[in-house]
Amino acid sequence: MAEAKKPTTKKTDAPAGKQRIRIRLKAYDHKVIDQSSKQIIDTALRTGATVAGPIPLPTKKTLYTVVKSPHVYKKGREQFEMRVHKRLIDVLEPTPKTIDSLMNLSLPAGCDAEIKM
Repeated sequence: MAEAKKPTTKKTDAPAGKQRIRIRLKAYDHKVIDQSSKQIIDTALRTGATVAGPIPLPTKKTLYTVVKSPHVYKKGREQFEMRVHKRLIDVLEPTPKTIDSLMNLSLPAGCDAEIKM
């Protein structure tokens, strides 16, 4: 008996031969990250590229609990949280002018941009 094989398919986001720039933004303040993503999208659209995003990624919350008193009173505690907001922007079919302008773009302080091609 002949066994039926499952067709194998590869999942690719970008079509073959097309170039894509993926930009991941991280910041503690959501206003800063929204401002940065708007600035990146405006720059990419102005230079003739197609943009997908900004896609909001899950916010990472880190909670720190600290004892208020140095000696006794362990029940008296304070809690602090740190949130890391993330966004993803895909620049599809970038032109050389788009790549140059994105590399020379100055983003606000407090926003970390990771660019992959």
